[in-house]
Amino acid sequence: MAGVEQITVEAGEAGMRLDRWFKTHFPGLGFGHLQKLLRSGQIRVDGGRVKADTRVEPGQMVRVPPLEVDKKGESALTGHSIRNQGDADVLSKMLIHEDPKVFVFNKPAGLAVQGGSGVTRNVDDMLEAWRNQKGEKPRLVHRLDRDTSGVLVVARTRLAAMKLSEAFRARETKKTYWALVKGVPPKREDKISTWLIKEPTPDGDRVRVAAHGEKGADHAVSYYRIIEQAAQTMTWLEMEPYTGRTHQLRVHAAYIGCPILG
Repeated sequence: MAGVEQITVEAGEAGMRLDRWFKTHFPGLGFGHLQKLLRSGQIRVDGGRVKADTRVEPGQMVRVPPLEVDKKGESALTGHSIRNQGDADVLSKMLIHEDPKVFVFNKPAGLAVQGGSGVTRNVDDMLEAWRNQKGEKPRLVHRLDRDTSGVLVVARTRLAAMKLSEAFRARETKKTYWALVKGVPPKREDKISTWLIKEPTPDGDRVRVAAHGEKGADHAVSYYRIIEQAAQTMTWLEMEPYTGRTHQLRVHAAYIGCPILG
C-alpha cells in the first residue's frame, strides 16, 4: 500500500509502550485515531496485531499506515481542554518520560492530582486506565496543587513507589517552582518560616498563616530567589518548599507581600 512505512524499533526504545512510541515518532497523532488503526489491524509489529499497551523491543518492525497527523501539533493541555478527552488520551499527552520504574507527567494547571471536595476529575483516578498486564495501577508518590502546573512523578511498581516515597520523606529530592508574583520581595533571596493552618469554608479549604503554637497549625519553610523583575511591578521567582504543606508557596508569597499571579 502506498504510503505505508516500516520503522525499526531502536535500542533506546526497549520496553516502551506502543502508544508512547507513536507519541514520540508522531506527536500530532491523536490517541483516538491511533486506537482505530490498532483495532482495524492497520498498525502491526513484526506482522502481528497489537494493542496500545504492547511493549516494543529493539529490532522489531512497526508497520505504520498513512496517518492523519496534525502537522502543527496539538495545543497545550489545560484543566478545561481535557474535560471531554479520555483518561488514557490525557495521560499520553501529559507524558514526558517513562522507564521501567516511573512515568513522568507534565501536569497542567486546573487538574487535581487526587480526589477531594469539588474535584470531578483527578490524576489518581485517571491512572486506572494505565494498569499493567499484572493489574498493577501506577502509584502517586507526591502531589501538586490543582492550580499548579509542573512535573509529576508516578511509580510504576510497588517497589518503585516505596523507594520514591522514602526519598521524598528523607528530602533526598529537590522541588523547584517558578512563580510570577506581584511586586518585589524585600530581599533578593531569603527563607520564609511560618505556621500554617487549613480551615474549611463554603468554597473549600482555605490555608492561612497561623500563630506559633495555634492548635492544628503546621510549621512551613520555603526559600525563594529573584530570577528577574519588571520595575517594581512584577517579579519572576524561583521557590523551593522545604516542607510540603498545602498551598504553602502561595501563602508564603502573599505573606511577604508578593502574591502569586493567576
